[in-house]
Amino acid sequence: MKKGDIVTGKITAIKPYGAFVRIGEDTDGLIHISEISEGFVRNIEDFVAVGDEVSLEVLGISEDRKVSLSYKRVNKQRKKRWVKIELQSGFVPLEKMLPEWIKAYRQGGE
Repeated sequence: MKKGDIVTGKITAIKPYGAFVRIGEDTDGLIHISEISEGFVRNIEDFVAVGDEVSLEVLGISEDRKVSLSYKRVNKQRKKRWVKIELQSGFVPLEKMLPEWIKAYRQGGE
């Protein structure tokens, strides 16, 4: 195993600063919270859970064989789509407008 390799590991523990991973029989690694997602991570368990098998990229290996890993480099997440809604002056009942907003969202806000 070397820097840049893609490996599969099993999440063994989650702490506020990262997730611990077991790779194979004898290698342990850490996914630091900054390597979970490109966006803000409030709770690591929103992305992974203990027992999950995940694909990861090796960022580095220390002399004592501890492995730094990245989840976000292998598991790209789609960015949120923003829907442009044009407001009309006056009051239009929610019952009438909601289906139109849903349709606009499904079409990507076009």
